[in-house]
Parts: sequence; structure tokens; C-alpha cells
Amino acid sequence: MSVAVAKIGTVVINVSDVEVEKAFWSALLGTGIRNEFPGFCWFEPQHPGGVMLALQASPEPGGLSGRVHLDTQVDDVAEARTAVEALGGTFVEEHEAAGFRWAIMADPEGNRFCIASGH
Repeated sequence: MSVAVAKIGTVVINVSDVEVEKAFWSALLGTGIRNEFPGFCWFEPQHPGGVMLALQASPEPGGLSGRVHLDTQVDDVAEARTAVEALGGTFVEEHEAAGFRWAIMADPEGNRFCIASGH
């Protein structure tokens, strides 16, 4: 078994209306809101150590980015980017919002995921 480059932190759903989806998913999962700012909402995990669900506002929820993607947690974004590229993945773009920085990457078939150093 190899050493993990990243761990799954969040499953993110791209949505048109965060407020409508927030009410639905909160009621369905029975969880509260962990963190939110305009266009983003993270739910509390259903159990300790569980994966979080998040919503992200998107003008094209099913477009190039896809409807659902994984956010992974890494110790160092630059190191993880290098490791992902060495494994055959590609860098797509980098973002920052409310002091939070992440990189969008793609696996060898183009499926997108994010790497970030924590939420």
C-alpha cells in the first residue's frame, strides 16, 4: 500500500440555489451547518470523522466541473499538486475565497477534484 497524498474531506454538490438545497440537505441528513459564506455551505458530518457534504453555487451545475466532486485535504497544496501530477493528474486552476485557498485538479480521465490544506 502506498502513502496517501490526500484524504477525502468533503463531497461537494454544485447547485443553482444554495438556500433551497441547504434546507433540503439539512433536513434529509439531520445535520447542522458547520460553515458558510456566500455561495458555499458545509454541513456537519453525520458522525465523528465522517465525510462532510457541501454545496457550492455554480452558474452551470452540471457543466464542465460536473455536478458532484470531491474536496480532498492535504498538508501542503503545492506538494500535493506535484504529487497529483506525478501520478498522471493535471492542474486546472487555483482559487481563493474568504482566505481559503484551493487548487482544482483532474484525474487522468478529466474528473475534477479539489486539493486544499483544510477548511
